[in-house]
Order: sequence, then structure tokens, then C-alpha cells
Amino acid sequence: MSQEFLAVLEYMEKEKGIDRKQMIAAVEQALLSAARKSFGPAKDLRIQMDAKTGQIRAYAAVKVVAHVTDPHEEINLATAHKRRLLNAKVGDTVEIEVNTSDLGRIAAQVFKQTINQNIRGIEKNMIFDEFKDRVGDIVSGVVRRFERSDIMVDLGKFEAIMPARERVPTEEYNQGDRIRGVILSVEITPRGPQIIMSRSHPDFVRRLFELEVNELHDGTVIVKGLAREAGYRTKIAVASKDDKIDPVGACVGLRGSRVKNIVRELNNEKIDLFRWSDNVRDLVIESMKPAKLKSIHVDEATHRIKVIVDDENLSLAIGRRGQNARLTAKLTGWDIDVEKEEIQVKGFEQKLEEVVTSLSKSLEVDHDTAQKIVIAGFGSMEGLREADLSDLKEALPDLDEELIQKIKEKANSTIATDPAQV
Repeated sequence: MSQEFLAVLEYMEKEKGIDRKQMIAAVEQALLSAARKSFGPAKDLRIQMDAKTGQIRAYAAVKVVAHVTDPHEEINLATAHKRRLLNAKVGDTVEIEVNTSDLGRIAAQVFKQTINQNIRGIEKNMIFDEFKDRVGDIVSGVVRRFERSDIMVDLGKFEAIMPARERVPTEEYNQGDRIRGVILSVEITPRGPQIIMSRSHPDFVRRLFELEVNELHDGTVIVKGLAREAGYRTKIAVASKDDKIDPVGACVGLRGSRVKNIVRELNNEKIDLFRWSDNVRDLVIESMKPAKLKSIHVDEATHRIKVIVDDENLSLAIGRRGQNARLTAKLTGWDIDVEKEEIQVKGFEQKLEEVVTSLSKSLEVDHDTAQKIVIAGFGSMEGLREADLSDLKEALPDLDEELIQKIKEKANSTIATDPAQV
């Protein structure tokens, strides 16, 4: 039995990583619970285990009396002397060895339950102690099983969970697949510490770049902004503390070697790398490439940016399912509105309205009359002065002759700066 127990201790130490001293303490505590169940909770018991031989001894404190009334709590003087307690006297409390083979079935069940609880407690504490300072690190594991839509990943000694919200929607996972992810958190749950793993979090991409790019690892190049839609596209703005180092070139690597490794890990997710700028206009221009922007209007009060593009660049600026504009908004922290250029049509309408308003005021006629005059081709006071009365009557059949005469007289008598021609 002792050799079997030592084999169990060795297995737990190698496979589970549980320290032998912790395991022995857990066994002693479980045996103590079992012994108390068998000999009574009031009995003062002590368990001693030899770590080298695996031999287990149980000791109980009993009182030396002249006449025994409770055999579980008392011992007579003669029996004490037989147990080699030669210095014992009536009234003394002495320790005697208890035969653990007499514990019984109930005590064995208590031992089993207690040792299992103790081992689970040790494992939980080991998980928390090992991973509480590793949040943000990338780990590799094997897909072991699925619990509903969550994935249980074997990390070796411990197990992590990748919830459905932390999965990449474009990826499929099968039992036995080896996957990498970032430790998002170590949460204390009613079931103990739980390692939360993620492949969809932006920090996964950030940590991949830090592992791949030496300049990021040593702090020469800094990731200033990162926005991601997992499985589809990621935008990263980088800056350099050293003017001699190109931050984008450092991240891309020779012939794209560095970024290719990351894209491969992300299953061909698109990555846009560009230089960071403190000027939000320049940052938006870089972030929305390859779209070419016509103009940018920044509204500081509402923290909103309106981007004007031509018809050819509209789809590029918006991106597939709105990703380009949406990721730019995430990265910059500003609301982005993308609008199609309508300068020509809008400009003509504005100009026409300006001419109509100006003529209406100068001729002292209503807006509709002034609009008819402009549409007829007379967009300025000069044009009205040069036109014959008969030409005006022919061009404006909807107006009565008296009004046309009045308009002609007013134009002839007015000397003013003409509005712009339509």
C-alpha cells in the first residue's frame, strides 16, 4: 500500500505539477476528516505521514484514568504501560496510535470526497498563481472538447476556455487542432479560477506583432492605434521613437516576411499598416486608403468628421459592409460620415438661387417672378437693360405687359453691381 501511495504522489507531482508537500498535507487533512468521522468529532486526532516510505500513522489523545468509562476518550494506567507509556500517571493526557484499518466504509468515503476537494483546491490555486500575471500573453493549446459554443483548450497542466464571443467567426475548430490565443483574463468563478482565452480580441494581433517585430518588443516602434473586426480586417497605426527607423517598414519586414507570418496565423485576415499622425485629418487620410478623399470637414464640437469622395472612391471609402469607415472611426475615436461628392449640381442650384434672390430685391418683384426672369435667360440687370421690350414680352409670356414694362424701367434706372452669371 505504501509503494502504491508513493507512486500516486510521484504521478501527481509529474503530471499535475502538484508539489509533494502540498499533496501530503492534503492527504493528512483528508485522513483526519475520515478518522474523526469514525472515532468521533470530539477526539483529538493527529495524522503523520512519512514522505519517504509512504507509511501513514494516526494518533489520538486520550486521558489516563483508573477506571475507563469511555473507551474512545480514556485509557487505564495498565494499558498505557503496555503501550510503552511508562511515565504516564492517572490524570495525564497521552497520545496512542490508532489502527487506521478499522476506520470503516463511511470513513473511507469521507476520505475520498475530502481528498478530491483538496486536490481541486490545490489545482485552482495553482491556476490562479501561475496565470494571474500572464494576462496578455499568447499561449498555445489543443482543442479538447466543445461545451455548447465554448471551446475547451488543453494548455498542458491546465485547461482554458475560449467563449463563443472570443472566437473568430470565420474560423472553424476541430477536436485535436492546435491553436494559439491571448490570455484575456483569469476569472474567479464559483467553480474556481477560469482562464479565458481569445483569438478575436485586438490584443491578440498586438501581441503577435510584438513577438514578430523586435522594434515593437524593445519599444522603438509603438502601436498608437489598433482597430479590428476579427476574421476580416485590422487597421494598425504605428509610430517610431527613432527618426531613422520607418515604423511601417519595421512591421512589414523584408519583402513582407514579418506581416506575412501574422496574416498566416490569422487565416489571411487583411491588415492595414500606416504611420500614426497627431493630426486627425492626416490620420483619417492614411486610415481610409486606398480610397482617395476629395475633402475632409472636421467638427470639433460634435467630434465628427465628414469625408467627401467622388463616385469612384465611394465604395472603397466605405469598405465591405462598411468596414473601412467603421474601423477608421474606432481607431481615431471620431464619428466618420462618408458622403458622395455633389459639388457641381449643388453649386449650380446655389448660384441660381443667389441670382434669383438678388434680382427679386433689385427689381422689387416676388421670388417666383424673379425666377421666371432668370430661367428666361436674363440673369443680370445688365442683360435686362440691353434687352428690347419686345424681347422681354416674347421671353416672358406668363407676365402681363404692365409688369414687364415696370421691370424694364427698373432695370434701366438701376446702376448696381450685377450678381454672378449662371
